[in-house]
Amino acid sequence: MSEEKQQEIAYEEKDLILFEEGIFGFEDYKRFIPLAVDEEDEGGDMLYLQSVDESHLSFLVINPFLLKEDYHPVLVDADEKALAAEHEEDLAYYALCVIKETPEASTVNLKCPVVINVKTRQARQVVLDDSKYGLHHTLRELADKEGAVC
Repeated sequence: MSEEKQQEIAYEEKDLILFEEGIFGFEDYKRFIPLAVDEEDEGGDMLYLQSVDESHLSFLVINPFLLKEDYHPVLVDADEKALAAEHEEDLAYYALCVIKETPEASTVNLKCPVVINVKTRQARQVVLDDSKYGLHHTLRELADKEGAVC
């Protein structure tokens, strides 16, 4: 039997992303450290949100504006108040990814993005009130519509 080897990640409390209400389905986990998927990705376009309380819990997220240039999330008042951003530029949006057998079949959730106040490090998964965004957009679908290549 092989034992799974875990890598320890050093972090400071100020580096954490805090979800007061957790992520849908994982409400008990509130503290995550953002880890770049690619060390050369200085803009943080693809991240792992790694739980610091459960080593086996990690979410792959991507900047949705890279996949859909006309993505225009509008937050409801309760979400705006909870995130307490002084300016729209203080908010970073990420779509949760589900990895499938092939990259093209993998999906992103544009309906329920994770929104992070980059100044306070408070985060929240929101539900957008816009029917054009779904829970399971395939990367192939988005590449075809946007003219990009997966």
